[in-house]
Amino acid sequence: MRPSGRATDEMRPVLIETDYTKHAAGSVLISAGDTKVLCTASIEERVPPFLRNSGLGWVTAEYGMLPGATHSRVRREASSGKQSGRTQEIQRLIGRSLRAGVDRVALGERQITVDCDVIQADGGTRCASITGSWVALRLAVNKLMKAGDVISDPLMDHVAAVSCGIYAGQPVLDLDYAEDSEAGTDANFVMTGTGGMIEVQGSAEGAPFSRDAMNNLMDLAEKGVAELVAAQKAAIG
Repeated sequence: MRPSGRATDEMRPVLIETDYTKHAAGSVLISAGDTKVLCTASIEERVPPFLRNSGLGWVTAEYGMLPGATHSRVRREASSGKQSGRTQEIQRLIGRSLRAGVDRVALGERQITVDCDVIQADGGTRCASITGSWVALRLAVNKLMKAGDVISDPLMDHVAAVSCGIYAGQPVLDLDYAEDSEAGTDANFVMTGTGGMIEVQGSAEGAPFSRDAMNNLMDLAEKGVAELVAAQKAAIG
């Protein structure tokens, strides 16, 4: 029995609220159970120096946890003067994941930055950030297309992510914190709406896991991502 009482292949309730803030080109509050992440997309009519005059656009991300996101206060990284290795790793993952679904020629020489601020954490914050960021990116691109700044849609496919793991000896979908902290194996799957794999992060926390177990986790991930893509589609209408 999972701590939440969910079936092994059951996702937490997912809610994606669009236009959550006023000024961002695209904004989303995504809730995955008790995990809540605010994703805001901002457009700049410039690219990093290494892309100037290349004709290519850029999509990147920043990630952070607000002080009250967990049971004990998380110190703001700005106060220490540097980002943690975990923060850097997660925001690079989000950026890579989003770019995998973008035609950067069609985007043109502009940059879209998606900021992911975790306001409440209960496991799966990087996965919720990726799933919500894609919707924020979609809303920002819609504005570019409506204004005529972008002619051809640069978003080639949906991008979403979900965690899976082996908890109490059973493969389970969408780990919350209680499961994540005790899981024998923990994995994150980033996939496209058509089922393509973008990135897989998996590790054994104790005993190694088998190829069959990995296949079971991938099957669960495909089911979960399909449900997340359906939620993305419902959110953008």
